[in-house]
Amino acid sequence: MRTELFDYELPESAIAQRPSVERGASRMLEVGAELVDRQAHDFAELVPEGALVVLNDTRVRRARLLGERVPGGGKVEVFLLYPLDAERKRWSALGRANKPLRPGTELLIGDARALVHERLDDGTLVVELCVAASALEVEDWLERQGHVPLPPYVRRPDDASDGERYQTVFARELGSVAAPTAGLHLSKAALTRLEERGVDVQTLTLHVGIGTFRPVSAADLDEHPMHSEHIEVGDALCTRVNQARADKRPVIAVGTTVVRALESAAQSGEMRAFKGETRLLIQPGYGFQVVDGLLTNFHMPKSTLLALVSALVGREKLLAAYREALARGYRFLSYGDAMWIPRRLV
Repeated sequence: MRTELFDYELPESAIAQRPSVERGASRMLEVGAELVDRQAHDFAELVPEGALVVLNDTRVRRARLLGERVPGGGKVEVFLLYPLDAERKRWSALGRANKPLRPGTELLIGDARALVHERLDDGTLVVELCVAASALEVEDWLERQGHVPLPPYVRRPDDASDGERYQTVFARELGSVAAPTAGLHLSKAALTRLEERGVDVQTLTLHVGIGTFRPVSAADLDEHPMHSEHIEVGDALCTRVNQARADKRPVIAVGTTVVRALESAAQSGEMRAFKGETRLLIQPGYGFQVVDGLLTNFHMPKSTLLALVSALVGREKLLAAYREALARGYRFLSYGDAMWIPRRLV
């Protein structure tokens, strides 16, 4: 489909710069036969009893490092994408500085040094962290020295509150450079309430990559080089999903990352354990194998995430819902409000 079909006007004023006052206090637009205004904490009461709710348990790494060149002192920002070795010393990274970061450039980041080894054709860097420590200690160092990698449209420095609020309460597996934002709406109390109501709550892992923020530049979605993300879907979850499908119980995804992971693991028509990379692009016309309903946020214009949600709802209906949400004052993007789609509408 043509990328321009997924465009809409998003005012800067509608992009949330901070989360709601407390987790679960955001607004939530229910999209069904009608558009209904709700609160995010209503989700735990609206999911049908017996449903299977799937969460993404990835944990956001403090991947943004601020430092300076040595010698010289020019300011430098390094954004770590993923480790290239088991010791987590060498990383694929992005760099920003007044002058290009060339191979051999030395950096001072907090109390440690780093070295730029390579600059690849795609603009990424190979950076070595000169930290005399184990992989676990490197991650501890990043937790101390790194900054929360807020999205580029959040136009402020991170602060202490982001360390908590840009992380889900069920985050466990470290590896993302961005939060699975639909999960940010769920409090521990909401998860407890779901289980009290007989909802089966399970997890998988998809490590969100930097590609989630890259706009679609191709004129047609089919020509877009879909970014790769690492997923892990275990045997136990596959058994639960297959049983739910057999029992005709709905499978509810919390976030587009969960949709992508579940559908990637079901490409054969049945859920099978999967550990590896996925490049699955979901757009209108896609035949869903697993997902029935979705809790999500409001997404960027002309994005693959907007295309994915359109495949569940229908493009015209979704864009009409977005226009109405803007008129009603909903907040958009990562720290914004939620959208609840109880069932597929196409």
